[in-house]
Amino acid sequence: MNVLGRVVRRPWRLAAETTALLVAAVVAFPLYWMVLGAFRPSGEIRSTEPRPWTLSPSLDSFRRVFGQQEFGRYFLNSLLVAGSVVVASAIVAFLAATAVTRFRFRFRTTLLIMFLVAQMVPVEALTIPLFFLMRDFGQLNTLGSLILPHIAFSLPFAIWMLRGFVKAVPDALEEAAYIDGASRARFLWQILFPLVFPGLVATSVFSFISAWNDFLFAKSFIISDTSQSTLPMALLVFYKPDEPDWGGVMAASTVMTIPVLIFFVLVQRRLVSGLGGAVKD
Repeated sequence: MNVLGRVVRRPWRLAAETTALLVAAVVAFPLYWMVLGAFRPSGEIRSTEPRPWTLSPSLDSFRRVFGQQEFGRYFLNSLLVAGSVVVASAIVAFLAATAVTRFRFRFRTTLLIMFLVAQMVPVEALTIPLFFLMRDFGQLNTLGSLILPHIAFSLPFAIWMLRGFVKAVPDALEEAAYIDGASRARFLWQILFPLVFPGLVATSVFSFISAWNDFLFAKSFIISDTSQSTLPMALLVFYKPDEPDWGGVMAASTVMTIPVLIFFVLVQRRLVSGLGGAVKD
């Protein structure tokens, strides 16, 4: 019976694996084409008969990218913005998720619903109001105009996700910690925080990618001071309406992807456990 069951299940398993490989290939092809375009010589990029390979790879596009005087500054600005958003949103989301889960207070349900509503509003619809808000607070042409909105937009998702992790930590563990003499602050940071850390990693990935790849806010809020621009703005240097430098665009995009891949490699174990579920009693 077991052998027959394996024979029946094997075609379905083979079909599922084949489908997964096809989906992975479709998803990975744009990344492959981007890296290929970064290493292609200019003659192949402008060719009317593009081929999915190159026999003469070149580093000229990368030399033009790193030859830009402001590219290093853009890179550091992006790291500062993304790092600040990840750290600040993780701390605030952890404290907020603990508050709405462990404490009973008026309008708690209303507050959670407001988090969902805030997540539904398109970013494009809030760009103009945020522009005037940043202008009134004197934050235009500063990295603060990029950090603050991204923190605000990443918090609703992070709070909702961390709420499940905090709720999964048994109340008996908190009571035992208080009996042993632990203060609320000690329980919060030494016991609860390590238990929900996988969830923090999962939400941090979302925050990092959103802040790192942002172009809308960077284009809208950084108007005149190019020293405060971020890495996505560097792509505009290579894009010219009359004669765009597609090799430079692909090379700069490839360089932008590397920190994201490094971040994923560093947090992949925690990310899997964070997406898999919370702590169980």
